[in-house]
Amino acid sequence: MLKSLVLLFVVVLTLSSCSDTAVYDTYESLPGSWQKDNAIAFDLSDMDTITPYNAFINLRSNSDYRYNNLFLITEMNFPNGKVVTDTLEYEMAYPNGTYIGQGFGDVKENKLWYKENIMFTETGVYTFKIRQAMRENGSVSPVENLQGITEVGFRIEPTSK
Repeated sequence: MLKSLVLLFVVVLTLSSCSDTAVYDTYESLPGSWQKDNAIAFDLSDMDTITPYNAFINLRSNSDYRYNNLFLITEMNFPNGKVVTDTLEYEMAYPNGTYIGQGFGDVKENKLWYKENIMFTETGVYTFKIRQAMRENGSVSPVENLQGITEVGFRIEPTSK
């Protein structure tokens, strides 16, 4: 009886100490593959203009993803019309071929750093766009339909002080 109560207390304490600090966290599902021209867009509004934030790109992938890395092109569109474009590369597998990420079985989830200490100094809607920019080794042609990425997410968290 005492062991059961202690175990229950530990579980409740553990669950209550897990707090999600995200101010924005959403996913878009992909229909079978990620087409090269399919930019996934996320709109944010009413952000605190004095709080610094960290931004993450979240990906869910399965064993159909056959590359060790992933190239993405991102756009951060400001309310005043300014656009910041980045080309990013992320490792998706270890050198031995084992997929990087959290999860069991076939599906892995990756929380990838996008931007650190972002300040949303303008009021209005910010739009973040993400598209894949994969190429086969030695080819200049893009991968038209990228297999294995099942969902693309975007997350904003206040920086920890």
